Amino acid sequence: MKTSDVTPVIDLIAELGTGPSRERRPVYVDLLPPCNHACPAGENIQGWLAEARAGRHHAAWQILVEDNPLPAVHGRVCYHPCESDCNREQLDSAVSIHAVERFLGDMAVREGWTLPQPAPSSGKRVLIVGAGPSGLSAGYHLARLGHTVEIHDAGPLPGGMMHFGIPAYRLPREELMREVRRIEELGVKIVLDHKVDDLVAEKDAGRFDAVFAAIGADVARRIDIPARDAARVVDAVSFLHGVSSGERPSLGRRVVVYGGGNTAMDAARTAKRLGAEETLVVYHRDRAHMAARDFEADEALEEGIKIKWLTSIKEIAGSSLTVEVVELGPDGTPQPTGRFETIEADAVVLALGQQTDSGFLKKVAGIECRPDGTVVVGPNMMTGHAGIFAGGDMVPSDRTITSAVGHGKKAARAIDAWLRGSTDTPAPKHPVASFEKLHLPVYSDAERREAPRLAAAERTAGFAEVVAGLTEAQATYEAQRCLSCGNCFECDQCFAGCPEKAIEKLGPGQGYRYRYERCTGCAICSEGCPVHAIEMIPEPAAAG
Repeated sequence: MKTSDVTPVIDLIAELGTGPSRERRPVYVDLLPPCNHACPAGENIQGWLAEARAGRHHAAWQILVEDNPLPAVHGRVCYHPCESDCNREQLDSAVSIHAVERFLGDMAVREGWTLPQPAPSSGKRVLIVGAGPSGLSAGYHLARLGHTVEIHDAGPLPGGMMHFGIPAYRLPREELMREVRRIEELGVKIVLDHKVDDLVAEKDAGRFDAVFAAIGADVARRIDIPARDAARVVDAVSFLHGVSSGERPSLGRRVVVYGGGNTAMDAARTAKRLGAEETLVVYHRDRAHMAARDFEADEALEEGIKIKWLTSIKEIAGSSLTVEVVELGPDGTPQPTGRFETIEADAVVLALGQQTDSGFLKKVAGIECRPDGTVVVGPNMMTGHAGIFAGGDMVPSDRTITSAVGHGKKAARAIDAWLRGSTDTPAPKHPVASFEKLHLPVYSDAERREAPRLAAAERTAGFAEVVAGLTEAQATYEAQRCLSCGNCFECDQCFAGCPEKAIEKLGPGQGYRYRYERCTGCAICSEGCPVHAIEMIPEPAAAG
């Protein structure tokens, strides 16, 4: 047979492929990146990192503030669980997501970027009690949905524990206030120095259609320690609040902080900055069981803070503290040993946790409060009283700023649905793109860029910010380290690898399309996709 006779047959096979005989076909999918899955605020982290990677910073910021109106704040104080779950951690090191978020938040302030305009007015009014992270987040999202929002707060300044609990060396107040002012510019009214005692009366007087209670956990948890002519004893919440308000208390030369959480680390580091020559943290567990985040404890140790592990304060008599050495049981619970020591202190700061003062809600019919001050809410965050919702530290949860912001967003959507006579039903989440699902032959090691920090000796001289931001080049580099897990980023691996030319490029940002009449189901595209954005599924005819 002549070659000329065979050629039309070959061309026909190339056109039709062997599609009818295949058992599986490839499809493009979107899986949930683990960073997105881990974010308590529900940010589309992979989405805004993709824009930042391309240098489209304003577009990245716009995606970011769809979920979180406080990126400059979160880039500084979030404990970034997204990074703990980042798949890149298993290659070299996690993407420095929080640092890129801070870069975008700071750039937005410098460039004067404004938040998206709200929807047309719904005619509905919502009262929010508490101007902390959850209340501000809820107010922001409700305003964007077209509702009129007022936030009533007992404090002299907005921000809640962001303002009065987090030291300025971690969160400069001007950065916080700039993002708060942007929320106000959206139309959210913040009424300060206004404590709400009678919630129902407040709701009726203001003709509000719904209420969101978002009081922070700003009441120190008490512990019964016998004290005789004690040295100065203060609780960490009041101490940090006072310092943030401009007070400069004199604690003496030697300060003991009792506790092992993040607040204890902040109190110890603040005492050092106020002139304490020696600051000792006393904690009844070991480092492995410490409540504080590792980096918080590391930074405290770098600054000269000492930690006395497995020790419990039993009595305070003047400047002498009687402490007992403890041992951890099999379940990690401290057990007494009967071995006692004496240490000296001019002041003792108690950092044993916080509770929420929800007393004003106990007067409201239908609302159930737990002994720790939290409130019982349903899946839509509504309490037992119709139209009154609660979130943030007022409900059982991980008490972090990011969780509070996430609660505010969730509550806003639930309130919006309730006001409109419907129910907010979130769409089902896609499966998570775990590291095992990825095919990463095209990647090489690229160590993360760490933001510069003040030297330890310089930090304790004052309250200057310890951690600096990334440069634009550093932020772009860091964004480029993102693996885009589970989401196509148009790397052309599938397009270049298909032996049947069954994949068409649709143009920048448009992805690809399969020509199934050419596809043989060989799975080369799926197996070569570095981010698992292609899966093989049964042919419709073979599915039964």
